[in-house]
Amino acid sequence: MQIEILNSPGNATAKVTLEGGEKLIAETGGMIAMSNGMQVTTSTKTKGGGGFLKGLKRMLAGESLFLNTFVAPSKGGEIFLAPDLIGDMIVYELDGTKELMVQGTSYVASDADVELDTSWQGFKSGFFSGESMFWLRLTGKGQVILNSFGGIFERTVGDQGYIVDTGHIVAFENTLKFNVQKAAKTWFSSFMGGEMLVCRFQGKGRLFCQTHHPNNFGRTLGPLLKPR
Repeated sequence: MQIEILNSPGNATAKVTLEGGEKLIAETGGMIAMSNGMQVTTSTKTKGGGGFLKGLKRMLAGESLFLNTFVAPSKGGEIFLAPDLIGDMIVYELDGTKELMVQGTSYVASDADVELDTSWQGFKSGFFSGESMFWLRLTGKGQVILNSFGGIFERTVGDQGYIVDTGHIVAFENTLKFNVQKAAKTWFSSFMGGEMLVCRFQGKGRLFCQTHHPNNFGRTLGPLLKPR
């Protein structure tokens, strides 16, 4: 499987080229176009099974209940994928030794050998930060396509740690741990400064962030929309 990110960073699209018989697992609704002869099946499960229950768990993380499986014809084929929100896309390679924790709306597609599950991030981490209380947990081996709202950038976290606004997290390796805390020294400063809560990451690993916050964008745009 070969993946090429096109039109980056503002209107990123993923071109996935599959050899004969190769499979791609993708979020429903993400396909733009594909080669003739590509087989598509829709189900609630991935390689590791779990079926309907795992599908319900993915919904808690902000994903859809169902996943699409694309199978290339004998001569191979290609698929074009894009996310709902305008932004960038990246490809992450799972090597079987690490897990990747992904915010619910950032998963686009993955190799058939990548297993999708959910992970509870805690009541405080989710409820008080205004984000989901669940992450997608990706394991196994293969390539994963992620998207962001706006630009996406990577940081390698070391001994000094790193701080990110809760709404700007795309994904991080499970070698990193985090605590949710107020952005400033006092709650008043955190509230008046418009930051409120942040995630303080510790450990060593890779962290992916997005430049725009979907919730803040919605609050800004909403009052400007005229009622029908």
